[in-house]
Amino acid sequence: MEKLLYITANPKGLEKSKGLKIGEAFLESFQQERPEVTIKKVDLFSLDFPQMDADLVSARGKLAGYGYTMDQLTDIEREKILKMHDLANDFISYDYFVFVSPMWNLNSPAILKAYIDNLFIAGKTFAHTANGPKGLLTNKKAIHLQTRGGQYTGTPMEALESGDRYLKIALGFLGIEVRDSVITEGFDINPVKVPEILAKGIENAKLAAKDFAHTPALV
Repeated sequence: MEKLLYITANPKGLEKSKGLKIGEAFLESFQQERPEVTIKKVDLFSLDFPQMDADLVSARGKLAGYGYTMDQLTDIEREKILKMHDLANDFISYDYFVFVSPMWNLNSPAILKAYIDNLFIAGKTFAHTANGPKGLLTNKKAIHLQTRGGQYTGTPMEALESGDRYLKIALGFLGIEVRDSVITEGFDINPVKVPEILAKGIENAKLAAKDFAHTPALV
């Protein structure tokens, strides 16, 4: 049975977050098209996962480059690296990934980058080859639903956006096929048009969900 992981990075909650409303519309549309797919929701602001601190960086270096075994790590290093592997193993078990996040200060919330850091494990999610790194998470697909206060698409500001761009690069590096993002923007500069912008974002999300549900991932 196929599975979808729905990952949100917004601390506001559904009542206050326009992005989460768009995300829920996407999810509802997807479920209507593919009711047999199992869905798990993950709120990154409520999830306990390792951060790339001194212990975790040390553990990764010892295992990857210095020939250490897991038993040779310190207790805290072992605890954190095992939690990283547990998170990555859970992620790998899914077929579809939906990321929902706002644009904050030209990027995504830092917690989303911290989560993605846990997925970069050589030999598990990517491999070093003679031709460079190769993603191992093939035959999976992802999509990003992003909300923005300003207007970036089609303006000189577009080149400054780095959150959506990074997520696509990171997931693509791991071998995941990343579909066109659903971008809903202009909320802060057009406050009187917020209901109209939100309605359009929900409509676009529903359409994207139908395509996401029925278009197979490239192997």
